[in-house]
Amino acid sequence: MVGAYKGLARVERAFRSLKTVDLHIRPIHHWLAPRVRAHVFLCLLACHVEWHMRERLRPMLFDDDDPTAAARERSSIVAPAQPSPAALRKRASKVAANGLPVHSFQSLLRDLATCTLNEMTTTLNAAYSFTLVATATPIQAQAFALLAVDPTNL
Repeated sequence: MVGAYKGLARVERAFRSLKTVDLHIRPIHHWLAPRVRAHVFLCLLACHVEWHMRERLRPMLFDDDDPTAAARERSSIVAPAQPSPAALRKRASKVAANGLPVHSFQSLLRDLATCTLNEMTTTLNAAYSFTLVATATPIQAQAFALLAVDPTNL
């Protein structure tokens, strides 16, 4: 029962950060019930996608990627949560297990935003066009691998 109650903190944090820190969903003032429901649905869908991204990108983020070791550090379920030794090492060194720098979710999104997909044409034949994908940095490549996304097949 205590564990379920403490799990509510994640829900409260999600609602608190929904329109501020993480997702930056701006408030829209709707008056019609279907539009309000649609807006709430889209906000919760964005929150759900962010949660899944954080789960998969956990090795690259400051988030604790070993919850079982963190649970062993607690003397009781009632005691405050303690980070795992791996999370403490990650925070102190700011380097992930693979040697790449650790990111916050926002800084990783900013880094991923620099990966571009360009539609190119030639001056010799304007009818011929091709897509040029920017070469991913090692951090971007790892993020795409963890998310199971191939940026060349978008």
